[in-house]
Amino acid sequence: MITPLTPLEFGRRAFKLYPSRLAVIDGEYRATYQTLATRVYQLARAVRAAGINPGDRVAVLAPNSHVMLEAFYGVPWAGAVMVPLNTRLNTEEYAYILEHSGTRLLIADSELIEPVRGLLPGLEKVVIAGSGEPDWENYEDWIGQEDTSPLPLPDIDENAMITLNYTSGTTARPKGVMLTHRNTYINAVDFLLHMRMQTQDRYLHVLPMFHANGWGDVWAVSAVGAVHSALRKVAGPQLWDAIESQGITALCGAPAVLNMLATTPHQPLNHPVRVATAGAPPPSRLIADLSAEHIEVIHVYGLTEVSPWITISESLPEDDELSAEARAEKMACQGVEQLLSGEVRVVRPDGTDVVSNGEEVGEIVCRGNVVMAGYYHQPEETAKAMENGWFHTGDLAVIHPSGYVQIKDRSKDMIISGGENISSVEVEDLLYRHPAVYEAAVVAVPDPQWGETPKAFIVTNPGQEVSSEELRRFCRDHLTHYKVPSSFEFVDALPRTASGKIQKFVLRQPYWADRGSGVN
Repeated sequence: MITPLTPLEFGRRAFKLYPSRLAVIDGEYRATYQTLATRVYQLARAVRAAGINPGDRVAVLAPNSHVMLEAFYGVPWAGAVMVPLNTRLNTEEYAYILEHSGTRLLIADSELIEPVRGLLPGLEKVVIAGSGEPDWENYEDWIGQEDTSPLPLPDIDENAMITLNYTSGTTARPKGVMLTHRNTYINAVDFLLHMRMQTQDRYLHVLPMFHANGWGDVWAVSAVGAVHSALRKVAGPQLWDAIESQGITALCGAPAVLNMLATTPHQPLNHPVRVATAGAPPPSRLIADLSAEHIEVIHVYGLTEVSPWITISESLPEDDELSAEARAEKMACQGVEQLLSGEVRVVRPDGTDVVSNGEEVGEIVCRGNVVMAGYYHQPEETAKAMENGWFHTGDLAVIHPSGYVQIKDRSKDMIISGGENISSVEVEDLLYRHPAVYEAAVVAVPDPQWGETPKAFIVTNPGQEVSSEELRRFCRDHLTHYKVPSSFEFVDALPRTASGKIQKFVLRQPYWADRGSGVN
């Protein structure tokens, strides 16, 4: 009587219970759950008819759209493994991923095929969603010839891959993270619980669906029969237009999305909105500002390798007694273990736990049902990451007496100046409090006296100016002297990965390029 854990069960249930409910908004496109179900069945049959066998890889290159959503159900419904492709890579990166994953079928949106156009002839089968590509089979024609009747779920091993997700944001080749049906089911349930998803919700896909499977939103939203609304391109005006015109109640996004919400002119909200954020610790100032506008920030933490959520900064009833600033500072922590994610610890290099005093820094490690099966075809990297039975995140953190975990830095981003450890996150959080600062990133640069010192890259708010000296004085008023950036550089934008993380290695590279080491 035991059935395998798979997020496809959320689709099966939704298709059965909510057929007449609105399921998808994608521009002018609208679909009920009945229509979504029909298209999923057709897609699954088309995948099988293409000769794709259970366990074969099907890559999908598409923006947030109804086609991308359909693929998260239809591809594994056929027994295949979905490879969601980052939409912002170059031809070389796509070539590596398609070859490394052993992709047999590519489904691509016509708006995104230029970087992969030269690779298409080398693939077994290519299907294009959209118009203007007569040399390749059209997605609508391809699935349109298939039977629309209900298709039972295939035999599923819950420990088998459902998606193969390639990491981004490093200088090395991306790693293929093998996520299983069980991994993603558990994560989706955590999403449901901690995002408090309900049938009446309207969820806006701001976070790219390709990024760690939209953090699980592609399946969790369907589980309660809520509405998926796809935002293909993220910008402040379009974001607010969707929230206001569609009555959006929930979304996920990187801290850059929080900035858009806080700084884009808009009408006062007439309904509450929940926003989950991760990728970098959100500045406490942003949390406080958005809370005043009835936007609840839910701070989560994780990595692709853990499906991707493992902690949440929970808001407790007793927190109502705290000042707004104190509540915001607490919510800026990564928080505590999510209900189903497993055990999370902060450990010293010898594997023992750090003292829960908010001061001793260690590495975050975890184990549980959301931890990946491993890196695809990279057993040595897998063994390194899973040392002693724990997944090692590479993130440096402290544990407060309350049990809350707070990241102090990525290990490679910790600045050591004159023997003193400086958390770039701490300095950035302060800089965000200055009214003229829109975004800030702090990295280590070489220094002949102190070895290395912090350098701050600043994006100012539109129409505002601030000098380096003013920011230096501001930092001196609030930080220990050695933590004050030695220099400030004003830029138009900060380099980011597709998931919104600031690429600090890009900012560091010019200062360390002629050295044999990344530390001094």
